[in-house]
Amino acid sequence: MFSFIQNNNRLVCSYDGEELWLEPWGLDGIRVRGTKLHEMPQENWALDEEKAIAGEIEVKNDQAFVKNGRIKAIINKYGRITYYNQNGKKLLEEYWRHRVDNAPDNPDQGHGGTDIVQGVGCALQKAGREYHPILKGDYELNVRFESQIDEKLYGMGQYQQPFLDLKNTTLELAQRNSQASVPFLVSSLGYGFLWNSPSVGNVELCKNLTVWHSESEKKIDYWITAGDTPAQIEENYAEVVGKVPMIPDWAMGFWQCKLRYQTQEELLEVAREYKKRGIPLSVIVIDFFHWPTQGDWKFDPIYWPDPDAMIEELKKMGIELMVSVWPTVDYRSENYKEMKAKGYLLHCDRGFPVSINYMGNTLHYDATNENARKYVWEKIKKNYYDKGIRLFWLDEAEPEFTNYDFDIYRTHIGPHMQVGNIYPVAYARTFYEGMRQEGQENIINLVRCAWAGSQKYGALVWSGDIYSSFESMRCQITAGLNMAMAGIPWWTTDIGGFFGGHVEDQNFRELLIRWFAYGTFCPVMRLHGCRLPQSLKSGNSGGADCLSGAPNEIWSYGDMVYDICRKYIDIREKMKPYIKKQMTAAHVKGTPVMRPIFYDFPEDKKAWDIEDAYMFGPDMLVAPVAYSNTEERLVYLPEGANWTDAWTKEIKAGGQYIRVETPLEQIPVFFKDDFSLQFE
Repeated sequence: MFSFIQNNNRLVCSYDGEELWLEPWGLDGIRVRGTKLHEMPQENWALDEEKAIAGEIEVKNDQAFVKNGRIKAIINKYGRITYYNQNGKKLLEEYWRHRVDNAPDNPDQGHGGTDIVQGVGCALQKAGREYHPILKGDYELNVRFESQIDEKLYGMGQYQQPFLDLKNTTLELAQRNSQASVPFLVSSLGYGFLWNSPSVGNVELCKNLTVWHSESEKKIDYWITAGDTPAQIEENYAEVVGKVPMIPDWAMGFWQCKLRYQTQEELLEVAREYKKRGIPLSVIVIDFFHWPTQGDWKFDPIYWPDPDAMIEELKKMGIELMVSVWPTVDYRSENYKEMKAKGYLLHCDRGFPVSINYMGNTLHYDATNENARKYVWEKIKKNYYDKGIRLFWLDEAEPEFTNYDFDIYRTHIGPHMQVGNIYPVAYARTFYEGMRQEGQENIINLVRCAWAGSQKYGALVWSGDIYSSFESMRCQITAGLNMAMAGIPWWTTDIGGFFGGHVEDQNFRELLIRWFAYGTFCPVMRLHGCRLPQSLKSGNSGGADCLSGAPNEIWSYGDMVYDICRKYIDIREKMKPYIKKQMTAAHVKGTPVMRPIFYDFPEDKKAWDIEDAYMFGPDMLVAPVAYSNTEERLVYLPEGANWTDAWTKEIKAGGQYIRVETPLEQIPVFFKDDFSLQFE
């Protein structure tokens, strides 16, 4: 039987080599840690700010409980933990199927389920917490919870699938190009759950049980919070993990990008054309391979001969420059030998030491190494920041591997299997801390991946190298909303998708228009893609050896596309004051800018089922058109408000589905109650 000891603000439970800590942590939250090592590992991971507080702890002979605001955890003498809210409603309980000589206790009191649970036989011998020793290693972990069939689950980051409700899905806890594992979820039952481990594994959110699985770990570590609304849960989470900085004003407009501007003059010609046409442009982007060799982190002087003059001209036009940075270091780079000698690169435990071989044999710099972060930032500062560049595109942030054999790689702080998912956080931290040291505030950098806590380092996450199709677009809608529920308020996509899309293809032009309209109502509006046909290379040396796509400016697709895109850029400009209010809420409270409809209307049961529309702030409902040749679509207007069609000005009562016409130039948008904005 478990023994219980109160150690200051911590409940310590122990039995048969397992030590378990339950601590009040943050608002309405409890942190749980467990290990079978000789002492508890001290890494805090996403919970890196000390938020342990004085809650209420009580120890009895056969049970103990920890209470903190809206949440209470009861652990019985057999080790089973059950969580309740402030009204006594059961939120979550561990899954145990063990035989006990005595009759079971009442599971509704949080004591039982150790012999027979809900008619299930006792002979299964399954524990809620399992530590499987790994030969020559630590532990493979399983943490199991009972499943409630009517529960809905949201968050967990970005996965390329069209499901907003994640119940009955299995998700890999690993980072890949276009997949960002951010292991925080929000339950319709009124709790939020953070799996506070950067290890590789998976989670099974099944009908019969929920299983969190780590392939290699030293300890169990998770945090759970209770809230009466999704907003309360999200705000509690932001308090313990961190919030985004305040976004700079210039980032709220339209960003122009393509794969890839090959020369300084080509980029300036595009910027000048936007200025000539009177089209507001916030940011223009220099994509990858503007450098001589990966890992040099500087402009190639052959194709970018005077970056200082280029940056000055752009600033005079009111355009911010974003520059792509990769974490890869080529064997031929001028920095490779020094970084290798100092241990600043990822290590390969076996095989030839290459992590990705795109355009050369390379290793990623080890962003988990503080000295490596400082080294890379000094190169960035000298070659970019000191020239006036204040915005970086942190590509390859997963990090991307040629072979996703995670057990090959090792970082400064441990094997990739145990710590690898934290890499994108450390990558963003490299730039955030460097820029803060220079006195910059309102830091934002575009990052291709994230983990829990990335947001506080100014990470604007985009959905990676996705395909140009309506099917892909539909996946981005749910991915963006689940990223928001996972605590990442800044998120965007490549408008039009990345791979494919011929500039002369009428079907692609239809997709681009629909995506452009959707992108207008994302936290950041950015046009990007590898368009066809490919462009001729500007040279054969340095970065010029990398391919480039066709033109991708809004005038590249004919007059109709141009007119519609220009209209949406103007709408984006009109929305800037509204967007700034939402960005302020994200900064102050952790409120997602775009979010599922139930976030603002939790009492409306139908709102929890809507997966193809969302709220953009509290006053705008957006229903993207994500199928080709669509002339109309159904839109659900949540109850509790009246809704005004942004285009027709018709007013509809909430609590009903309506059929809306969807001409190519219009995305369905509705304003709540007295809110108004002139689109045309």
